[in-house]
Amino acid sequence: MVRRYAEGPVDPTIIDRALDNATRAPNAGFSQGWAFLRLDQPHDVRRFWAASTDAASLERPGAWLAGLMTAPVVIVPCSSKAAYLDRYAEPDKGWSDRDETRWAKPFWHMDAAMASLLILQTVTDAGLGACFFGVHAAHEPRLREEFGIPDDHDPVGVITIGHRVAEEPDATSGSPTRRARTPWRDVVHHGHWGGHWGGHEGETGH
Repeated sequence: MVRRYAEGPVDPTIIDRALDNATRAPNAGFSQGWAFLRLDQPHDVRRFWAASTDAASLERPGAWLAGLMTAPVVIVPCSSKAAYLDRYAEPDKGWSDRDETRWAKPFWHMDAAMASLLILQTVTDAGLGACFFGVHAAHEPRLREEFGIPDDHDPVGVITIGHRVAEEPDATSGSPTRRARTPWRDVVHHGHWGGHWGGHEGETGH
């Protein structure tokens, strides 16, 4: 997650490719209940920060916000629950009552999140930096109004994109600089939740 960006525009074809890849994410029933607000013009990016930030923070932003505001591209991925309820009311699915309680988990949000990850992976593979973060609940109504986000779509987060600032020591700062990464073997339960990874030949496990 890159939190500060260099000056200069981003090649729009990279953003095109990232959004194209996003629409190839796994999605339940091929519902494709997602949409993406793309902001890549300076005045639109400024409108985003004005709509999603309180006035005091915008006037005197902290290091985190000041860094993110240097991004030339902002994408707001949105999910549509209605698209999933409609899709699964079709004859080949058969849930004609559109009952939301049939869903053990909100796949509309999960699928939009997977699409967001494909955006992050695409721009990172292209040598750019990006950061995914949430929309503050108190600011969401203003964000919706400013950009005309309809009621049947919900922002699941925000992605900033730009060129990395290689010389900045805090270009990729954040919690990973203060917290150790948990080894994968500590979170993999092999065969049973209480079963720890034993390792393959040549490896040592728990």
